[in-house]
Amino acid sequence: MDLAPYVDHLRRELAVAAAAGGEEARAVGERLAATLDSAARLALLEALSAAADEITRDLAPGSVEVRLRGRDPGFVVTPPPVEPSYEDETRPAPPPPPDPDEGGTARISLRVPEHLKPRIEEAAARDGLSVNAWLVRAVSAALDPGEPARRRSGNRYSGWVR
Repeated sequence: MDLAPYVDHLRRELAVAAAAGGEEARAVGERLAATLDSAARLALLEALSAAADEITRDLAPGSVEVRLRGRDPGFVVTPPPVEPSYEDETRPAPPPPPDPDEGGTARISLRVPEHLKPRIEEAAARDGLSVNAWLVRAVSAALDPGEPARRRSGNRYSGWVR
């Protein structure tokens, strides 16, 4: 996870706030911004570690760890072991999901709050998908929680964590 965009955003916000105070405040703001990088990175790492601890408490006996590689944090997710239950043995296996390229399609008009639209578009772009394909994948994952949508990229996997 690259922290640079977050640190840069904080630096820009400091510059804007300092500029409102006049030339002297702007000069002080520039000097403070020069030393901001390490303090902001440390604060972000502490927040990520606290979040990972909170997620681990909810995920126990699974865990989420924050690991540093160079200056950037990464996450290691260890899912809890799945214990088969008697119900699982008697229930028939669900049919495989239909191939999205086969069969007909249906049209649905979806209205989302204004603040979600850019987030949906960013998530779709990040996954290299159209908004429609991303939404279909998200709906499929919500309807079939036992089959999380995953995308393979090199030796890394991304998807949802429960």
